[in-house]
Amino acid sequence: MQKITEDKLMRLKSGTDIRGVAVKTETEEIELTDEVVEKICTAFVVWLRKKSGKEDLRIAVGHDSRISADRIKNAAVKAFTAEGAVVYDCGLSSTPAMFMTIVLDIKVDASLEITASHHPYQRNGLKFFTVNGGLEGSDVEEILHIAYFSELGSRQGRVIKYDFMQVYCEHLKNKIIAEAADGARPLRNLKISVDAGNGVGGFYAEKVLKPLGADVSASRFLEPDGMFPNHIPNPENKEAIASACEMVKKSDSDFGLIFDTDVDRMGCVSASGEEINRNRLVALASVIALDGNEGGTIVTDSLTSDGLRTFIEKDLGGKQLRFKRGYKNVIDKSIELNHAGVASPLAIETSGHAALKENYFLDDGAFLATKIVILLAKLSKQGKSVDDLIKNLKEPAESIEIRVPILLDDFKEYGENVIAELTEYADKRDGWQVEKENYEGVRINVDGGWFLLRLSVHDPILPLNLENNHAGVSQKIAKELKEFLSSFDKLDLKNFD
Repeated sequence: MQKITEDKLMRLKSGTDIRGVAVKTETEEIELTDEVVEKICTAFVVWLRKKSGKEDLRIAVGHDSRISADRIKNAAVKAFTAEGAVVYDCGLSSTPAMFMTIVLDIKVDASLEITASHHPYQRNGLKFFTVNGGLEGSDVEEILHIAYFSELGSRQGRVIKYDFMQVYCEHLKNKIIAEAADGARPLRNLKISVDAGNGVGGFYAEKVLKPLGADVSASRFLEPDGMFPNHIPNPENKEAIASACEMVKKSDSDFGLIFDTDVDRMGCVSASGEEINRNRLVALASVIALDGNEGGTIVTDSLTSDGLRTFIEKDLGGKQLRFKRGYKNVIDKSIELNHAGVASPLAIETSGHAALKENYFLDDGAFLATKIVILLAKLSKQGKSVDDLIKNLKEPAESIEIRVPILLDDFKEYGENVIAELTEYADKRDGWQVEKENYEGVRINVDGGWFLLRLSVHDPILPLNLENNHAGVSQKIAKELKEFLSSFDKLDLKNFD
């Protein structure tokens, strides 16, 4: 058995989650062993008692469809009950539903979802929630530090089996019935297909849409399977979104939905079979969020197009704040704006993470899907489609991402220096303009488009994104950037080719 060190525990931190290898492979050893999970979950209880001031705790536990879920759940429940907690075992659950256990029905003190989102089958993770939502990165670090010194408790809590997903589905169904305002079966004239990718999301077709009258017969991959045999459950994955588009086209559906493994992200497909993803999804979510919130600020990540800003600010009458990559970054910024008196109804990443103020700023793919389905039901009675709402969105002719590895373990200072020198170079370059309102890396406006070079938070990589309204321009810019970056001997430029 490998010795558990504090350094090994700290390496499990992944932003605001804890993630690691949970199934042994030919090249990987298990990191999330039972002992490691027990230590971390014990530490979470210690941390939560300190933060909440409560001794007697109630904690809900759920998991996605991964093959390591039951093992990790058992270790987590063992640790929680050994600390005297009452544990609600919710079984197969979406990540957003686990937060909702805190505010709906049983109203527990905290919850845990066992998930690694869209990562490969052999990985898994722990995502904790409190009444304040998901943890901050600093909270995770503190818990992992406590975990190093943690030992399994000796108290006797208890376990209650609880089907919270049924409660959560009723919550979503009631919202559609109330807002679609067309009786108990407001979706009876719609064919809506769901691609769940063998993750958790199959419930949305069977337990939300179908009981409200929708034809979900063309839905695919609804059965949970932790090996993900058909495609990665990830709305950003090309194979996955192609699967969803094919599903809609072949079945002549009115609309299509695709979820990631644990349903905190989503994408969709219009009746024409065209994906509504990235900038188009942000645009559609902005239409929804700004209804009744005129002039509100939509907080997005940094990779959105100039056309999206024009759409939000000119067509919808809102404002856009481009912030840092990372769903927690955009959510925290939107919350901060509201606390400062600036109305901000939506925080959304182009990855599909969307958090609405009306829903506790929870990034919930099923909730955004519900808001879109309500809109779809209303539009269908008017002979209109969702496409009509975003038809004025101007999209770039090309969008390219090049990932530039940094060949150093201690990479941050080197990467920041590359960005600083590129900023200085761009300032002197005719036709290039450094974007002043920018919160990460350097964004340069060029004729007909822009490019952004930033430093990955966790990995030794400089992602370079380029967009332009004229085909071929980004390739010319990329060629010049490759020449500029060739002077840095610790950069791997092979991806430019």
